[in-house]
Amino acid sequence: MAEPLEELYDEGAQEEGPSSIHDLKPKMRLDGTVAKTALFGAFIDLGVGKHGLVHISQLSTQRVNRVSEVLNEGDAVRVWVVSVDPDKGRIELTMIEPPAVDWDEMRPGQVYSGTIKRLERFGAFVDIGATRDGLVHVSEITSDYIQDPKDYLKTGEEVQVKLLKVDHKKRRIELSIKALEEHLLAVEEDEDDLEEAPTAMEVAWRQASGGRESKRSRQRRKKSRGRRDQDNDIYSRTLDLREDQD
Repeated sequence: MAEPLEELYDEGAQEEGPSSIHDLKPKMRLDGTVAKTALFGAFIDLGVGKHGLVHISQLSTQRVNRVSEVLNEGDAVRVWVVSVDPDKGRIELTMIEPPAVDWDEMRPGQVYSGTIKRLERFGAFVDIGATRDGLVHVSEITSDYIQDPKDYLKTGEEVQVKLLKVDHKKRRIELSIKALEEHLLAVEEDEDDLEEAPTAMEVAWRQASGGRESKRSRQRRKKSRGRRDQDNDIYSRTLDLREDQD
């Protein structure tokens, strides 16, 4: 499961295990033992002086009618902390592994490692560890114009992406591969400029040819923008259709 590159989960800190309820934090992974079962869930001994509760709805992603279908006293279990209230001595747990990426923690500009799950003509859907895949629009795959993402990417391929936008209401995640490539290219160009300054003749040539290059660049951008507008329209209508089906 993919995770943010700049905010990886520190599992190493879990080797010794917490010794107090004050050491617990949301999303922390723990191993414990079923101390007691009830109609509404199971109490787990975590070795912190207080038992945590796994509600019956958090025992499995599948519907559970009776706790005994999943757990019995003495069973060893792996759980994750949902919430903790040291003052009241309450620990809420889940046996359902939480997503690596929380919607509330996503911010534009974050960089993730993900896996390409599906390719469409308008873009690529990438699993970054959230509950839904993010979309890299075809215009955000590379700075070069491409008609079909399959010409550039493959299903199952690991990629690095930058978060452009997250829409909590519509549950949409917009990503970019191009943004990272352009950043690396800019860094490389800066390094090249530092290594070798242009000669007076090179400066004169650039000034003389700059007008023609700028005109060609504007023509390419105009043509590319028209194609992207068409793809954006198809993309929006496709997502709206998928939302209705969901």
